[in-house]
Amino acid sequence: MQENKIEKQFPKNFYWGCSTSAHQIEGGLKNDWSEWEKSNKRLEELKNKNLNPLDFISDKASNSFENNNADIACMKDLHLNAYRFSLDWSRIEPEEGKFDESALEYYLHFVKKLKLNNIEPFVTLWHWPIPLWMRDKGGWESREIVFYFSRFTKKVVEYLNDEVDYWVTLNEPMVYSSMSYLKGFWPPQKKSIWAMMKVLKNLVLAHKQAYRVIKDIGQKNQVGIAKHNIYFEAYQNKFVNKFLKLMADWWWNNNFLQKIVDTQDFIGLNYYFHSKIDYGFGKAHVYNKISDLGWGLHPEGIYHVLKDLQKFAKPIYIMENGLADKGDQYRSWYIREILSNVYKAIKDDVDVRGYFHWSLIDNFEWAEGFHPRFGLYEVDFRTFERKARSSAEYYRDICKNNRIV
Repeated sequence: MQENKIEKQFPKNFYWGCSTSAHQIEGGLKNDWSEWEKSNKRLEELKNKNLNPLDFISDKASNSFENNNADIACMKDLHLNAYRFSLDWSRIEPEEGKFDESALEYYLHFVKKLKLNNIEPFVTLWHWPIPLWMRDKGGWESREIVFYFSRFTKKVVEYLNDEVDYWVTLNEPMVYSSMSYLKGFWPPQKKSIWAMMKVLKNLVLAHKQAYRVIKDIGQKNQVGIAKHNIYFEAYQNKFVNKFLKLMADWWWNNNFLQKIVDTQDFIGLNYYFHSKIDYGFGKAHVYNKISDLGWGLHPEGIYHVLKDLQKFAKPIYIMENGLADKGDQYRSWYIREILSNVYKAIKDDVDVRGYFHWSLIDNFEWAEGFHPRFGLYEVDFRTFERKARSSAEYYRDICKNNRIV
């Protein structure tokens, strides 16, 4: 048994963390997402599905803005040495060009509390929502957003620079652009490949400009994005399937990263999905275990995704990985299997430096509302009490001892 423990010891100074995003946990926000949640179009959609609209309006979310000490207590309980969270642009710049100093001071105080508890802050500048004034200017379809996002970045980084070394400029640009501008599921609910391509181009430009701004403020700053990559598997290694996998890897997994390759110090990986390719996409695959959202759990896929990222020769931080599992049936198993595959990748010379579980606490899960429960800590959305699930104890042991068994 002792030999097995040594065998799965992670590298020294490995970051063990959890991830969250502002809109999903803070509460009290007014941005394009919060307004969309209450829009007539959205309410009509929910009504047609016989769903209660209140379950899909973020409102106070997990109430973390008013009580982030409760979240820090959870982090300390887990022995985390890192935490990835996002800032809300609309809270900091509620009106064009007018920055709320109290909001900036709030985030500064928060990162200082993290540092006092030996928790390294990884700060995400944009995790999907935008201010209403920016929405009214065209949002990510407008080239103007590159300037406005750069200005926002400069203000924030100058304010927090002494306390923060790790910056994530964008979260999942491919997911956002396709869900909001191609499939039309998320605000602004467009269905146009041309709009999606325009948005992607602006996201690339915004990241590059933000990278330069952050580096000008402090060369010590490490900058990357959080990129959602899928393990595309060519069924039975058939030629057609291998060709389709090549195309899928190029378009979904690699294209955005290749465009910003010279303006990223690390790659942030978000891993959730496996896709079997069998003379086409979306083929049925039988999974032994599925999440509450019906997502097939395929932990071995993360090994292949990590190996594929090795070609970029950048340090990798797994910024998100987790599952909706209200009953906590599979979470400990999933964490162990995921980390076993991460360990295998590290042994195969992939430079993985941290793992951030999604999520620290139950939160508001975007278009799916409050029903999916991703948290290591259960949240009572009436009292906002945090209560550790059994998987939290399992993850605590990993974080504390820097190893899996």
